[in-house]
Amino acid sequence: MEKKATLHLLPKEPGIYLFKDKAGAVIYIGKAVSIRERVSQYFNRQYTDWKVDSLLAEFQTIEHIITKNEAEALLLEAQLIRQYKPKYNVLLKEGQPFVYLLFTKDDVPSIKIVRSKKEKGTYFGPFLQKKDARAVYRFLIQRFRLNLCNKKIENGCLDFHLGLCAGSCKSNFDVNDYLFRLHLAMEAVRGNHTQFLELIKKRIIEYNKQLAFEKSKHLSDYLHNLDTIFETIRTCFSAHKFSDEVFLATTSMASELTATTMSNVLLQEFLGVDKPIRTIDCFDISHFQSSYLVGSCVRFTDGKPDKNKFRRFKITTLQEQNDYAALQEIVVRRYRDRQELPDLILIDGGKGQLSAVRTIIPEALCISLAKKEETVFGDAFMDGKKLDMQTEVGRLLIALRDYAHHFAISYHRLRRKRGLEGAS
Repeated sequence: MEKKATLHLLPKEPGIYLFKDKAGAVIYIGKAVSIRERVSQYFNRQYTDWKVDSLLAEFQTIEHIITKNEAEALLLEAQLIRQYKPKYNVLLKEGQPFVYLLFTKDDVPSIKIVRSKKEKGTYFGPFLQKKDARAVYRFLIQRFRLNLCNKKIENGCLDFHLGLCAGSCKSNFDVNDYLFRLHLAMEAVRGNHTQFLELIKKRIIEYNKQLAFEKSKHLSDYLHNLDTIFETIRTCFSAHKFSDEVFLATTSMASELTATTMSNVLLQEFLGVDKPIRTIDCFDISHFQSSYLVGSCVRFTDGKPDKNKFRRFKITTLQEQNDYAALQEIVVRRYRDRQELPDLILIDGGKGQLSAVRTIIPEALCISLAKKEETVFGDAFMDGKKLDMQTEVGRLLIALRDYAHHFAISYHRLRRKRGLEGAS
């Protein structure tokens, strides 16, 4: 019953929920329109199900990730099931669960349905089921006459005369007109209603001036079918958008990152200060061979991530690696307003990193945590104190440090990826 008592803490919003065992491993992932109501059904069943009974007997904690809607929850669920392969999930474990709509970058671009992002071009999706992507694909091909023909016929093939072929079979194929229609299809997928309307209206006026009334009529038909077009396009989804929430929900120390007031008091006693530690800022630096230097600061309030207080920093004053100087730069930038200072600042590093920060904000309570020996430095332990992983405080500080490190690494990878794409 103790496990069931925590259900009221779950949100009523759409999203996914993760059952985890005593070791912190994810053993089941599900989706829901209302996370609380769906999880409650596991405990309030009027029937017997051996799989559910086994799940309830084995799980220890339930984590969750809120999404914008049910469709987004469905896609995130599929992504995480494939990634973590929970023992109680029997579907979606193998293979690529998504397909994408690809606008290629060929001399004469086309639209394809693909399962991976290997080709150059513009991708839309993902779609969890191929039939969804097929529906969008067929709609765009038919509405915008984008089917490219492999035949070569002077006056065009039969499908061209039926309005089903783009006319690439003809010797006088109007490539520019085809590219314009392809661009319209891309705008339709993007859901850019205003620009989509403006493009069509502008081209209708041009065709009317050229007395190209048949082409003008085709575009007018597109205007009358906008509702159908935009209803066909699925919700855009990016797994990267949820990377921080996924890390927080799947780490073996997730429960430590939802600390209670008792944890605040225990941290106060550990540090030997006169008030509970409610707000904690964690700093980390990330780079690759001294390139793409970035920093991050994540804030936790009463053990919960305060996303509005998260900060990412591109290091601007350094051309090569210098962790001390990099830390000083981001700390100065973070606390230009001293009202922003938290109850505790946690630095990823050792005694040197701590000293670098203390010279910048001597009025703040600061500690650092070195990875190698999991040793904490601060006023209460000038020579360092090795953390005990069996204590709540030890697990909490390490979990906070790891979360800040993840946040910095994700930003560094993003910057590096953009840098490599720009150089290609």
